[in-house]
Amino acid sequence: MTREKLGKDAIAEALAGLDGWSLAGDGRSISRKFTFRNFSEAFAFMTRVALAAEKMDHHPDWSNVYKTVNVTLNTHDAGGLTALDFELAKKMNRYFGG
Repeated sequence: MTREKLGKDAIAEALAGLDGWSLAGDGRSISRKFTFRNFSEAFAFMTRVALAAEKMDHHPDWSNVYKTVNVTLNTHDAGGLTALDFELAKKMNRYFGG
């Protein structure tokens, strides 16, 4: 998967098919808040995402407080959003939903 920065149209198209995520005002990142039933579920989600992120060599900016995980994705070395960000966001949505 490429680390080429996406244009505005490609970002809008990718974001349209991605439930729960929003584009930052500067257009350089996407974010989402995931809320679970408890800390254990939140931590299990983070563990699963961490393993996927490591395989992709693409790591989220995130934080966890009790049952909430806040995530921001962008590709630092590209200076914005790439296909990697949207692929990881899709994986997170799948892990959250099932």
